[in-house]
Amino acid sequence: MSHTEYLAAATKVGNPVANIAIFALFVALTLVVVIRASRSNASAADYFTGGRGFSGPQNGIAISGDYLSAASFLGIAGAIAVYGYDGFLYSIGFLVAWLVALLLVAEMLRNTGKFTMADVLSFRLKEGPVRTAAAFSTLAVCLFYLLAQMAGAGGLVALLLDVSSKSGQAVVIAVVGVLMIVYVLVGGMKGTTWVQIIKAALLITGAALMTVLVLAKYGFNFSDILGSAQDAVHGAKTKGVAARDVLAPGAQYGANGTSKLNFVSLGIALVLGTAGLPHVLMRFYTVPTAKEARRSVVWAIGLIGAFYLFTLVLGYGAAAIVGPDRILAAAGGQNSAAPLLAFELGGVVLLGIISAVAFATILAVVAGLTITAATSFAHDIYANVVKRGNAGEREQVRVSRITAVIIGVLAIALGILANGQNVAFLVALAFAVAASANLPTILYSLFWRRFNTTGALWSMYGGLISTIVLIVFSPAVSGNATAMLPHAKFDWFPLSNPGIVSIPLAFVLGIIGTYLGGKAGDPDREAEMEVRALTGVGAEKAVAH
Repeated sequence: MSHTEYLAAATKVGNPVANIAIFALFVALTLVVVIRASRSNASAADYFTGGRGFSGPQNGIAISGDYLSAASFLGIAGAIAVYGYDGFLYSIGFLVAWLVALLLVAEMLRNTGKFTMADVLSFRLKEGPVRTAAAFSTLAVCLFYLLAQMAGAGGLVALLLDVSSKSGQAVVIAVVGVLMIVYVLVGGMKGTTWVQIIKAALLITGAALMTVLVLAKYGFNFSDILGSAQDAVHGAKTKGVAARDVLAPGAQYGANGTSKLNFVSLGIALVLGTAGLPHVLMRFYTVPTAKEARRSVVWAIGLIGAFYLFTLVLGYGAAAIVGPDRILAAAGGQNSAAPLLAFELGGVVLLGIISAVAFATILAVVAGLTITAATSFAHDIYANVVKRGNAGEREQVRVSRITAVIIGVLAIALGILANGQNVAFLVALAFAVAASANLPTILYSLFWRRFNTTGALWSMYGGLISTIVLIVFSPAVSGNATAMLPHAKFDWFPLSNPGIVSIPLAFVLGIIGTYLGGKAGDPDREAEMEVRALTGVGAEKAVAH
């Protein structure tokens, strides 16, 4: 068989009819769960935060379901399979980031907020401009994150159905977007949370099963897996792959000084981004107390940590068993490593199950992202800025649903544009936006009494605009064969991830804006916020109102 014929054959995997049958069954079951959960949505609090009725362990599992996205399962496994050590750096960054969320944000955010991040930021600052800025940053982060999930969905279902044309994959992405909108419109946060809990349990169980099967194939000797992976990479026929040393740093980020700096930028974005992700922050409002918020994060760290250890075995296992040639030739590229490994380990049945779980992963995450963005617009901009607090609960929920449809359409369009990119890399861009636009303002609001409205606006808008501008003019968008617009060339910014520039800039802008903005706000409100954030006293009053 010639190299061209080999690559063509490598794109076909499993039985499309069986794949889609298992996939459709899972979608039907989760839709039943969403519909049942939606029956108890009696108020805006039920729709936006699940009525704050989830326990710490339940919310921790849901957080892990929200966090372990297509980037974690498809993107990281593919990055490790192709780049080895450098691919695993995504896992390390995503996991370490939770320490920032646990130590600095989770409990204090729960104590001071109601529905969204903007509730915290506007507590002692001018409500209108701060809520507007926070809503814009939330929408931007969610759209970037959605872009990654939709791209992952396109590649996954294209692999299952053997759809290789770009137009066919665009249709697949559109179908995913429609399903996402249905989940959010019907179930709200309560339905979305239960889907995330189910999905997290299935994803972690499926990854654990595949990990055991890979280890068993090599006599539970991880060193043999590493050696076989290295041999497979060195024997690859795809251009540039055989020269990589996947057991040492540098296969992706060690070629020159720019790529090394790009890695540092990526690491900063990953570690600081989680504590600024609106859809993760919003999960802290679904529990009744600050204690349960802390328990949520502890459970999430345990589950997420275990999963990322699995990705190390799955990634190197995919390199050894499937081979980088087949992975890169398949529909979805790097993102197909985990499904192809499942097919090699357990045939059509395991492929169908793992792919259904991966698709449920995408659906659950995009539903969580969409309801977060829709809630932010309905609660922060419409209810508190446009209507100045005079919007009724039904009206807020209606506006939220309309916003969800608009966001879904945007996500479909952007997902089609980003189709074929590694989803872990795309999510890292969302982390850079979150760390730049949200995290500095959150930390300053919680810990710096002098911080004022001008500082908040400078930090949020400065971080948001600088990040987006640098991404647009980076190699991620144009200037090379793997960019979103491969035939265009306006990549004057050399780094694919702008975190190393935009995050420090946002912190500095917050300081400059604060001192240029005059005096701080009402000292009584500052003192009240400090007491509430540290002790939780008064938090239930905020919920009630």
